[in-house]
Amino acid sequence: MNGASREALAAARERLDALTDSTSVDAAQLADELAAVTALLDREAGLRRVLTDPAQPGEAKAQLVQRLIGGQVSGPTADLLSGLARSRWSQPRDLVDALEELADIADLTAAEKTGTLDDVEDELFRFGRIVSSSTELRAALTDRAAGTSAKTELLHRLLGGRAKPATERLVTRLVTAPRGRSLEAGLESLSKLAAERRNRVVAVVTSAVPLSDGQKLRLGAALTKLYGRRMHLNLDVDPEVIGGIRVQVGDEVINGSLADRLDEAARRMAS
Repeated sequence: MNGASREALAAARERLDALTDSTSVDAAQLADELAAVTALLDREAGLRRVLTDPAQPGEAKAQLVQRLIGGQVSGPTADLLSGLARSRWSQPRDLVDALEELADIADLTAAEKTGTLDDVEDELFRFGRIVSSSTELRAALTDRAAGTSAKTELLHRLLGGRAKPATERLVTRLVTAPRGRSLEAGLESLSKLAAERRNRVVAVVTSAVPLSDGQKLRLGAALTKLYGRRMHLNLDVDPEVIGGIRVQVGDEVINGSLADRLDEAARRMAS
């Protein structure tokens, strides 16, 4: 997002945080309702154009939201939607993208309130690894010919009782309503949002063997010092990493593996 849309989303996230700080607000219900409105506006191009028309007064658009949707959602959701309608958007699709992100943040907030946010982060990462390693599973989850109910049932068999409720809701929403995103990109985006809830950076750590608790602590402390922010480690094991570790933070790769050192030595000899 750029310009006005970025500012509108930032303001909406602040309003969402203020709402969910209240113990009386059900963050999971808020997420479900925001997701439902996301689906509605994704279908109704005319309505999203009206709600993002810069020529229309913000208050008039907020009143339209209340008339159309206010009676079908909770008070906190209606208030949040009214604020979104009052804001200025660079393009109509940005409003729908913002709603989708707010729904995901609300679900992550629900996990945070129950003390399960760390588990959700880890489960999203592990599920991404499972998908990337199984062509058959990825095909089943991304098959456009498969119905929503079939995909939902498949995910429930995979995750139900094994993953936190927020994880299952987030993944199910991504799979059944990808809105043009690839499954991998959607899972990565959810992982980043989860880490952001804790003001941490995600580091994907690949090692030849599982790291010990002491190694995890030392690595986490070193990366926190390096980046100046708390670091969440997503751990993966790859036997092809002969020694050491490979750490990826965003687009930056810190390569400390013996295998990569041998490859580099071979390249230098060849040149």
